Amino acid sequence: MKAFARWAVFLTVLLIPLVGYAGQFKVTRVYDGDTIKAEGHDIEIKVRLVGIDAPEASSKKREEGQPFSRQATKYLAAMVLNKTVDVKGYGTDRYGRVLGVISLDGKNINLEMVKVGFAEVYRGDPPHGFDRDPSRQAEEEARQAKRGMWVQGSRYVSPREWREFQKRKLKTFPLG
Repeated sequence: MKAFARWAVFLTVLLIPLVGYAGQFKVTRVYDGDTIKAEGHDIEIKVRLVGIDAPEASSKKREEGQPFSRQATKYLAAMVLNKTVDVKGYGTDRYGRVLGVISLDGKNINLEMVKVGFAEVYRGDPPHGFDRDPSRQAEEEARQAKRGMWVQGSRYVSPREWREFQKRKLKTFPLG
């Protein structure tokens, strides 16, 4: 029986990104404004909120992250930490994280992060079947209303540009 249970869990983990719906999971950690850890069905998954890109948190405790990264992380945590959410999977990313839309009580949390100005629409190619049009409209409204990170106006730097800058900085000034 234990072998069957392990096999069932393995298949569940394998099929989560493929079937499009993963089910309900309890959020146990919020890493940043677009990544969570969740548990359910005897498995633990990391979920990258698909279709959005939140300000980058610092990878080192002593360094500052991107402006609004802490606010985005706290806002997401206030909404979902220790709560049971629905996860709809759209595959996995190169780090093995489930690309997913998380919903709580019928509310699309990915979209909510964009609406309040704590995430922008992800600029890369969306996974098959994912519709980012609602997020694009929400981003434009948040930008116009100067909500969240959009209050920075012309000083705003996208998370993608921020990551590229950090990579260049490390190449220019290598540690050690």
